[in-house]
Amino acid sequence: MLLLPFHPTGVSAEEFYTLKGHGGPIMDIAVAQDGRIATASFDNSVGVWRDRSPDWHEGHEAAVNTVIFDGDTIFSASDDFTIRKWSSPGTILGRHRGKVVGLAAAPGLVASASWDGTIGLWPRDGGEGRLLQGHSAGVNAVAFSDDHSRIYSASSDGTLREWEVASGQEHRQILRHGFGINEIAVNHEQGWLAYGAVDGVTRVIDIETGTEIADFTLDRRPILALALNPDQTRLAVGDGEGYIMVIDTTEWRISRDFRATLRGPVWALGWSTDGQDIYAGGIDDAMYSWPVASLTEHGQMATEKRTFLKDPDEMENGERQFARKCSICHALTPDGQRRAGPTLHGVFGRRAGSLPGYLYSDTLNGSEIIWSDDTIDALFDKGPDHYIPGTKMPMQRIADPADRADLIAYIRRTTSNDRN
Repeated sequence: MLLLPFHPTGVSAEEFYTLKGHGGPIMDIAVAQDGRIATASFDNSVGVWRDRSPDWHEGHEAAVNTVIFDGDTIFSASDDFTIRKWSSPGTILGRHRGKVVGLAAAPGLVASASWDGTIGLWPRDGGEGRLLQGHSAGVNAVAFSDDHSRIYSASSDGTLREWEVASGQEHRQILRHGFGINEIAVNHEQGWLAYGAVDGVTRVIDIETGTEIADFTLDRRPILALALNPDQTRLAVGDGEGYIMVIDTTEWRISRDFRATLRGPVWALGWSTDGQDIYAGGIDDAMYSWPVASLTEHGQMATEKRTFLKDPDEMENGERQFARKCSICHALTPDGQRRAGPTLHGVFGRRAGSLPGYLYSDTLNGSEIIWSDDTIDALFDKGPDHYIPGTKMPMQRIADPADRADLIAYIRRTTSNDRN
């Protein structure tokens, strides 16, 4: 499930590197002109890296899905429905009624794509925003036209649309794909747009006519990430099966195609400022960088198994339940490891919403719930959304009472304050 740190033959430790520090999967990557890297994570934070040292931007109340640089300014958006501008301190620029998964910037304006089915247009220095309506399902990606007078949007309703920024009206429907479109990348100078869809389609079309220019669809789905290198001569494509495909956009051919994960998706892609390195993130809690020249052409890279990748069949049932249901959000150690949820160390006997230093939802602040075998059992029996309406916890249940009992026993054994 974790992104693997590959070491291709001939690549030195200085050429291949990782950025570690997040407490959850990497959802998006952005690169500034000065070389800084911003990573958006499931752990509710944005990391800004210079010389491989992080500066943490905290404030989102749920997973951060997308991050962009606009000059020196950073914008991010989250499952908490907000778009934030990071200065000192960070401020909420706008708010949707659903999770926000895509951002784009133009002079004086930030656009957002939300699963509430709308496109947000927000003055970057504050003020009243606008919501453009017309898609019949969640909007996954947005991009401005070259002159910033139009905006392109991609949606789970299977359409690509163009909107007039000034009026907020839909100008035209560029195409109807039939399956949800997750990602778009635009080359304004050459006049083409690439899109990636749920069914694995990766296509390039003429922006003005919608005519197909090239099709790079392989038998892998869904497409989850697209990233153009700085001179827009290469397009990286990441999918749900853990592959990264690199397309030469001058000759319209696949120049590299390699497996980047043992298991799990590639959610995030980016390029170094010189276009020599490709950045990727997935279900692991680190971002990885490879020199593009080292990647195997039309072939898989050699894999190097991580020693902590334990086979679920080798786990006892309680540990397996924790790995599947809890481990992405919660740590078992006192330090919490920057996870999206509070550490479970010492959880038994603790009042819900009371761990110092963790930003709880308003629902849990002042809660009367005391965590015990019975309350944890009820949490997973009913599901967090029913047991604690308004909680930030994901909606999930463990239906089998024996599985819940094994999970509770495992958590109690591994997190007791007097364990050591």
